[in-house]
Amino acid sequence: MTAQLINGKEISQQRLAKVAQAVEKRAADGLHTPCLAVILVGNDPASAVYVRNKKLACEKSGIKSLSYELPASTSQEELLGLVVELNENSKVDGILVQLPLPPHIDSQAILEHILPHKDVDGFHPYNVGRLAVKMPLMRPCTPKGVMTLLEAYGVDPKGKKAVIVGASNIVGRPQALELLLARATVTVCHSATQNLSEEVGAADILVVGVGIPNFVKGEWIKPGAVVIDVGINRLENGSLCGDVEFDAAKERAAMITPVPGGVGPMTIATLLENTLHAAELHD
Repeated sequence: MTAQLINGKEISQQRLAKVAQAVEKRAADGLHTPCLAVILVGNDPASAVYVRNKKLACEKSGIKSLSYELPASTSQEELLGLVVELNENSKVDGILVQLPLPPHIDSQAILEHILPHKDVDGFHPYNVGRLAVKMPLMRPCTPKGVMTLLEAYGVDPKGKKAVIVGASNIVGRPQALELLLARATVTVCHSATQNLSEEVGAADILVVGVGIPNFVKGEWIKPGAVVIDVGINRLENGSLCGDVEFDAAKERAAMITPVPGGVGPMTIATLLENTLHAAELHD
């Protein structure tokens, strides 16, 4: 058995086309064009690529994009000042601070200063808390994108055993909440988890996001499982790979996301969906 590839690039293009249609309809109805402000601090190459891709997606979808590229020496106070300025700007619907930030800046403090209804990344504790109590406002982009992929491929998590490897605030924890809302039985694995291979082997739906190349071995995968690989790692030869041993895993899984072209495009599509939602909240 060779797994069906879950084409995140294709699904993301479909979602972006719907965003573009909604933006066009807003213009026809005399409503303002959604506006996303993106802040990049420093010159991390991967972050620069992500920011450029977000700008391109905004252009294709008709969303206005504001870019703030700050030097790595920017102080926390200066960055907070910019966030406050954008909070107060009625023409800005969404604010995104590209992570990671330089080590001298407290990322959590910055994220908590973004107004929850402008927090299009969905990282503010208010938004994570609303997700936990089944009242989502802004849903974290990558976990929501994963749920969109599952729905697009007819995978219903209800009653399934879902295992998440990685417990970060960006992916693992909110992904657990998303799957709980979908009525899956959820296990979250982390650095203190014992018998990881057994936990992975029990998963009907496996989501992996640890940032370690080929960390989850293909032989661990339950035959017929759905595998969502959130990781994206650049190897010494310049090629990209995920956190799951892809070649071996695809011979056991029923469906699997490739890297690249799986979850990554969905994160950007969801960001723009959130920006549109933020604009609707501001109307």
